[in-house]
Amino acid sequence: MKVFFTKSIWLMLIAGVALSACSKQQRSQKTGLVYNDKSNGGYMRFRQSHPSPGPGLVPIEGGTFVMGGSADQDVTFDYNNVRRRVTVPSFYMDETEVSNQDWLDYLHWINITFPDDREMYYNATPDTLVWRRPLSYNEPYVDNYLRHPAFQDYPVVGVTWEQAQDYCVWRTDRTNENILRERGYLATWKDNAARQGKEPFNTEIYMNNQYRGEGIDGKKMMPDLNPNAQGANGGKAVRPVRMEDGILKQGYRLPSEAEWEYAALALAGNTEFENINDGKVYPWNGLGVRSPKKSTRGLMLANFKRGQGDNAGVGGYLNDKADITAPVRSYQPNDFGLYNMAGNVNEWVGDTYRQMSFEDFDDFNPFRGNEFFDKRLADPARGLYAKDKYGRPVKDPAKSNRKLKYSEFLAQQQGGPANNTTGDAPAQATADSLPANAAPAANTNPIAGKPYTHDYRGYADTVNASLYGNTTLVNNRSKVYKGGSWNDMAYWLNPSTRRFMDQDEASAEVGFRCAMTLVGAPEIYPQGKPHIKVKKPRSR
Repeated sequence: MKVFFTKSIWLMLIAGVALSACSKQQRSQKTGLVYNDKSNGGYMRFRQSHPSPGPGLVPIEGGTFVMGGSADQDVTFDYNNVRRRVTVPSFYMDETEVSNQDWLDYLHWINITFPDDREMYYNATPDTLVWRRPLSYNEPYVDNYLRHPAFQDYPVVGVTWEQAQDYCVWRTDRTNENILRERGYLATWKDNAARQGKEPFNTEIYMNNQYRGEGIDGKKMMPDLNPNAQGANGGKAVRPVRMEDGILKQGYRLPSEAEWEYAALALAGNTEFENINDGKVYPWNGLGVRSPKKSTRGLMLANFKRGQGDNAGVGGYLNDKADITAPVRSYQPNDFGLYNMAGNVNEWVGDTYRQMSFEDFDDFNPFRGNEFFDKRLADPARGLYAKDKYGRPVKDPAKSNRKLKYSEFLAQQQGGPANNTTGDAPAQATADSLPANAAPAANTNPIAGKPYTHDYRGYADTVNASLYGNTTLVNNRSKVYKGGSWNDMAYWLNPSTRRFMDQDEASAEVGFRCAMTLVGAPEIYPQGKPHIKVKKPRSR
């Protein structure tokens, strides 16, 4: 009797679990169709999640702040950081500057992936001659700074804005490839023999289902619930990971100027109930550049130049512990947990420089430097991207600022005229392929006659485009850098200060760090904060 009773309880529990599982099937709120069921067509719904940051990044909860507001003087009389209230969305940012070791990883990958392509390796190598000075003996840094292990944790310098952009693309692909291989969606790292001769992984090519085949596909690929999908050799239908799966990371990129300044100030550490209790002049609290703490009193809080001829302090008691750069994890991080947001090296940001950018850009997520591109299709009927010799998608200047009708899209892919029926942006003289003072015509819609350009870096400039960059040092290749360096005075440690340099120039005082867009809800730490309760949708 006891045995029968026990078996009955177990049967009831199993039945209850089964019924509970059935009742929790996710259904469309609008049609009632069950999701993730191959029998009804395989409509997909993925678990909603807040994505974690990529390796090396920390979350930065966005908000409103006064851009340029921390500057208390304008010693250069540039009038280029006028105060403007803006909102920065939440994002991720590198905890530290990109180091020499990080860059050597990049060079090593190029060397093993394209061993015969000396041009690619040469173009990716930093300009170590930035250390060379006619009246200073810096030759040891020319030979040692990048590659000697003593400097491996020091920030990489001598990289141009263009090289930093290329590194961001490479880092995105290597991060996503590592995720896919370690989880079995791609062939694992141990399967080296199978990968020989294969083109390198590219995130965009992979997500377009163009990175498939023997030696590439993993043993744990995602099941394909599309009833039209067919498995290889009669096996189970599988597919690559999609953006909808929430597995791949957003692309690494340079932070915008607004993001960089917001992250450097880290006013969130002085905020309570939307009230900023104390402003900042530097990434730390207080008006000085020395530590007020008893154990470190008097020590410098950043690596910078205290005065003419004073880069380190007095021998026997060096103050900031550095003569040139310092390791990327030096000094105290700011309230966001970011190291060296003042001093050490200046850092490239994504923006194109204009003196009066603050008057022109939008107050939400401000940025100047947009260039819009379309991926070239090798086969429009099948949606296959054209690839360059490195396995990356070929990108062309965008020909339209709206989604084209399919007939227009096919005509454009076959070399027909672009049909831009809605652009109202003014024509811009901003093509990189032309001299800075050239004024190329914008693409014009043959029907509506409205101009369109893919390049919005100089949008709404009230200057003569034919003279801009000719009578001034500023042009569309001028990129902003911020933060101050080991060789700068304390004034440049203020996050509002800004300078510029041509995108293909480099310096021993300029490095960079990466950022990443945060998708989803902007609130990073919702615990312990009030929220309006929202009723969850019914499952049926």
